[in-house]
Amino acid sequence: MKMTFRWYGKDDLVTLEKIRQIPNMYGIVTAVYSVPPGEVWPEKDILDLKKEIEKHGMKMEVIESVPVHEDIKLRRGNYKTYIENYKENIRRLSKAGVKVICYNFMPVFDWTRSQLDKELADGSNALVYYKEHIDKLDPTKLELPGWDSSYTSEEMKELIEAYKKLGEEGLWDNLKYFLEKIIPVAIECDIDMGIHPDDPPWSIFGIPRIIKDEESLDRFLKLYDDSHNGLTLCSGSLGCSRKNDFVKMVKKYSSMGRIHFAHIRNVKILEDGSFEESAHYSPYGSLDVAEILKAYYETGFNGYIRPDHGRMIWGEIGKPGYGLYDRALGAMYMTGIWETLKKF
Repeated sequence: MKMTFRWYGKDDLVTLEKIRQIPNMYGIVTAVYSVPPGEVWPEKDILDLKKEIEKHGMKMEVIESVPVHEDIKLRRGNYKTYIENYKENIRRLSKAGVKVICYNFMPVFDWTRSQLDKELADGSNALVYYKEHIDKLDPTKLELPGWDSSYTSEEMKELIEAYKKLGEEGLWDNLKYFLEKIIPVAIECDIDMGIHPDDPPWSIFGIPRIIKDEESLDRFLKLYDDSHNGLTLCSGSLGCSRKNDFVKMVKKYSSMGRIHFAHIRNVKILEDGSFEESAHYSPYGSLDVAEILKAYYETGFNGYIRPDHGRMIWGEIGKPGYGLYDRALGAMYMTGIWETLKKF
């Protein structure tokens, strides 16, 4: 297991100087955030990132994410050009020593929450998803940290309508087309591609979502049946649905060698299916983090793992879900569990 930490570049309040002080921290998960989705990343920018990370004693072997342009997902407009650009990004990242690329195929929105700073009983702040609040939101005006917000309200409205018209099967067809173009390049470059599940794993605002449960993960892996076509398995994304047995998923897909990147966080599922993000410690949420890590360990997982979204604690101010303190606690909690599994 290689412990990693997400970093949003030099403007991130969580600095590399601080991250390196977390024990057992192997690498940094990052991206070139200055380039619009669909464009080619300059080699200099990639290498500058790598040098900065290595200067602080860590590795840059996982990129999260190389965004998939909406034209690719809808297979319209300049999708062929954007796919060629995507392939070139795979080649350039491979030359820089990257081993895994995380991406998602979520239409329009990345992870979606109804509130970014819900105060929990212990005084910490967390990301939450309350279904009754989501139902009242205007999706053309949403803005969350970590995903593209360059669309105008009118452009967002048009995109939403385009996806409604496309539907689930249309989205599956376009994902298959995308994989058929990029996975041969990933094989050539020996880079593992790990798709991130939809977060949350159900349709929102009437827009189709397709990477959401065991059935869809099975279907996805068969679209291009090669080990380079794999998963970024996220406990918080899949685990916020009661229908998903996440420990079973870890055992199944890790045994197959198809999990290339593991995101670990805990969520507390509420009675109506809403959820609150919680501390990583198992009793604070609905997921058994110790059992999840045991499943990874017993299936011989030796890939990359990172603490996912954390609460904001101890008065920390920063990007919601991506503060230092709670994610560092999560990293150490997981490291302690892993050490115990190895010794006993």
